[in-house]
Amino acid sequence: MQISKQREVETAELNEERHRFWIRDYAVLLKPRVMSLVVFTAACGLILAPGSIDLDRALVAVICIAAGAGASGAINMWYDKDIDRVMTRTKDRPIPAGRLSPMEALYFGIVLSLSATAVMAIWVNSTAALLLAMTILYYVFVYTIWLKRRTPQNIVIGGVSGAFPPMIGWAAVTDDIGLGSIAMFAIIFLWTPPHSWALALFRQSDYAAADIPMMPVVVGEKETKRQMLIYTAFLIPATLSPLALGMSGICYGLIALGLGVELWRRLWRVWKSEDVMLARPLFLFSIIYLFAIFVALLADRIVFIPLV
Repeated sequence: MQISKQREVETAELNEERHRFWIRDYAVLLKPRVMSLVVFTAACGLILAPGSIDLDRALVAVICIAAGAGASGAINMWYDKDIDRVMTRTKDRPIPAGRLSPMEALYFGIVLSLSATAVMAIWVNSTAALLLAMTILYYVFVYTIWLKRRTPQNIVIGGVSGAFPPMIGWAAVTDDIGLGSIAMFAIIFLWTPPHSWALALFRQSDYAAADIPMMPVVVGEKETKRQMLIYTAFLIPATLSPLALGMSGICYGLIALGLGVELWRRLWRVWKSEDVMLARPLFLFSIIYLFAIFVALLADRIVFIPLV
């Protein structure tokens, strides 16, 4: 009798552990790290947009954007299951590790994307819903299915989807696309190539093994670094466009310029060095850089501009 009860307890604990891992694996499908940056930039677009929005509608908009980003990630993992098995960075994801089936990821992504778009249309507005749908479709069909395995420009053209979130947040408030949202779009779009190619530089063996034509694999390290410099040369002035548009003040401008100088300094160090592993700290700094640019935009609007 005592042995039977002990087995019941062990079985219950095992089922609870499996359920916990099952939930965690579905969360991994959503690419939470990518989602967090998407949600943050979308929230910035929502806060910086002219006009006002009810708190409940704002929360619905942010949740829908997060769900849309997660849905894109889940479908991406379904399609990339073959190369994820090859790459060291991705081989422990739920599908290649065998913890979830590919069809589970696909159905999850489709249901989540349709739900997010429908809720956005009903509770927020049609413009934000259309932009959200475009973002998901672009990421899945243009980047994941069409570009990623075919051209070293995959990150450049595919980066459009990652630049949409602040525009969606802006449209949730205004039901329109304004110059301010286009400025934020341009910042993320121009930031994406140097950020992604920094990762590709120190992970190029992974991409080569998976036969993905990332820039360092196709054209070499020197040309990749040169193109990173070119995009960064356009990125730094683009970060000053909110100042020119009156979205922000001189405090933001000084912070953005300082961050740009530091980004350029780190990139120049990578350019001059033969040590490809220097791209790793550059990659990590680029994440901080984008986050800091948008924090500065918010701080300038919320703290500094009202004091002027």
